[in-house]
Amino acid sequence: MSKTILITGASRGIGAATARLAGERGWSVGVNYAGNRDAAEATVNAVEAAGGKAVAIQGDVADAAAVTALFDATEQAFGPLDGVFNNAGILRVASKIADMDPAVSRRLFDTNVYGAFLVAREAARRMSTSRGGKGGSLVNMSSAAARIGSPNEFIDYAASKGAVDAMTLGLAKELGPDGVRVNAIRPGMIDTEIHADSGKPNRIEEFKHAIPLGRAGSADEVGELVIWLLDDASSYVSGALIDVGGGR
Repeated sequence: MSKTILITGASRGIGAATARLAGERGWSVGVNYAGNRDAAEATVNAVEAAGGKAVAIQGDVADAAAVTALFDATEQAFGPLDGVFNNAGILRVASKIADMDPAVSRRLFDTNVYGAFLVAREAARRMSTSRGGKGGSLVNMSSAAARIGSPNEFIDYAASKGAVDAMTLGLAKELGPDGVRVNAIRPGMIDTEIHADSGKPNRIEEFKHAIPLGRAGSADEVGELVIWLLDDASSYVSGALIDVGGGR
């Protein structure tokens, strides 16, 4: 059955891969992006080439008005939402906590925690049956960092994803009676551009030995899980924190 979904941070990486996989199922996708319109349009083209429909929507998830607007734009284009992939997030250059720039970490928390909260809030307002919605699925982007802690590199990032885990568990209980399932995925070492953002473009090679499967995962492998959680095939799955880390 065709679905309408919104993906935040869909211009690259796991968000873009998930959008394209949704297109292969004939779904309609709101492709949110923060600043790179060319990359977002490339995602739109990939969704449409795969057989779906898509629209690119600019908006900073840390801005409440922008979040409302991107939900409005998706529904205006395709109708009521069936699901949301709360994916947008950022990573800063790796360092120990004593050397972290507070302003940079503040921006990280604004996006990864407050932004994720705002998107989850709007998803609840749109999909909850008690508010006129038809129910649906909310998938939050967490990280294996939430359970590993990422010492000497990304403790602020790990803390932000720990907050996403806690929010997921609470929302699954709060929104379940309103027909909304809430789950989180926790990717480990995935081969995307985020490693270059951290200042460690060779990070996968550096840590590959610690992964039992002996390799990094792909954005498509994570995207397939997101699609399953958004689809009716996972209709009894809620409140789950699902690791996608090759055994690490």
